[in-house]
Amino acid sequence: MSSTGSPPTVKPPHKNKSTASGPAFTGQAADESADFAAMLAEFEGTSKGGDKAAGRGRAQTPRITVGQEVKGRVLSMSRESVFIDLGGKDDGILTLDDVRGPDGEVTVHVGDEIVARVVEIDGRSGGIILRRMLGRADAKGTQELRQAFEIGLPIEGLVSGVVKGGVEVQVAGARAFCPISQLELRHVEDAAIFVGQKLRFKITRFEEGRSLNLVLSRRTLLEAEAQERAAEVRKKLAVGVVLRGKVSALKDYGAFVDLGGIEGMLHVSELSFQRARHPKDVLSVGQDIEVQVIKLEAGEGKKGERISLSLKSLAKDPWSEVESDFPLGSQHSGTVMRCEDFGAFIEIAPGVEGLLHISELADAQGKGGKLRHAKDAVSPGEKIDVVVKLIDRDKRRMALELASTSNARREERAAIASVAQQSSAPQRFGTFGDLLAARLNAAKANKK
Repeated sequence: MSSTGSPPTVKPPHKNKSTASGPAFTGQAADESADFAAMLAEFEGTSKGGDKAAGRGRAQTPRITVGQEVKGRVLSMSRESVFIDLGGKDDGILTLDDVRGPDGEVTVHVGDEIVARVVEIDGRSGGIILRRMLGRADAKGTQELRQAFEIGLPIEGLVSGVVKGGVEVQVAGARAFCPISQLELRHVEDAAIFVGQKLRFKITRFEEGRSLNLVLSRRTLLEAEAQERAAEVRKKLAVGVVLRGKVSALKDYGAFVDLGGIEGMLHVSELSFQRARHPKDVLSVGQDIEVQVIKLEAGEGKKGERISLSLKSLAKDPWSEVESDFPLGSQHSGTVMRCEDFGAFIEIAPGVEGLLHISELADAQGKGGKLRHAKDAVSPGEKIDVVVKLIDRDKRRMALELASTSNARREERAAIASVAQQSSAPQRFGTFGDLLAARLNAAKANKK
């Protein structure tokens, strides 16, 4: 009974005479019996909570069992323990060391939500004993490892070396083995990079005998964490949404981006407005980037949804103001990107390419249009000065000419125009009087 007092007197409903098989209830009596049972259950549930439950106004929760994962909020913290409000009549207790990070700093504060697993109920210290991880340096050896295996609680281990097929891990004074396939979500080329690191694992095999046989998996925990993060990301997924992610892998055809437990595909054509290059020329594994979702497709079978991403859609289109940025007749220094039998493509700005027709190259070579391929005149990567000859913004096309031949043609056109102007100007011969005066003057000069 509760310390708050005795339960209220409840008069039991009228019962019919018992039969050989026990008491029978019919009609209104059965309903009254059900009401009484409900009232009694409610009273017992509230009275067991005492003043503590009443003071906090918390609802009765289902019975907690060892091994159960629970969620609660940090009520208070002492020098050694963290007290968790689990929403029922009892608080959970965590050791302070269980919430310290690798640097030794406490990672939670009063009011924070926390997830842990029940390892003991009403133990010597009272209350519900929780742990987030087992197998730390102060672990109680085999007993604690067995408990971690039975209830699926993560353990902390130090990767001490590389062995055939995986790595050796020191955990709670015992030697364990983690297969290389269980170290990461993706294939690990060199497990040596993990040596010296303290990591979280889950025990997948626990066998006692002459020696303890422990097999661990880190990938199991990573997958569970990824699923939780993916559930949150999926709530935000929609075409047009901009998300932050981390480059997880690079392929010839593009890059995989981890959006938080779920991956999207960034195709090489969506890297930038520049013509497709290898992703490694633009990105690196582990790089944080901002991408936009441009397409979502439902997966088939066990395959998840296909998320198509873009970097290009977040950048300014260099062709949007191409006429003002590269006016007709303007000269620019460009780079030969590729050569074809009909000419060479010259990049004069990131994402802006123009065609230098093979006839332009032939004129520069002095071969009168007999050049067979642009590569016979220029090579990819070569720097070259060109002049904008024609622009078609809608089709994203630009015609170029060599600056050298363009200048020569300009001078030639200027010379031709000058000669034409002179030849078309009227000749001034003067009047008959002017001619007669000139002759008279000449005659006088001769007499002198």
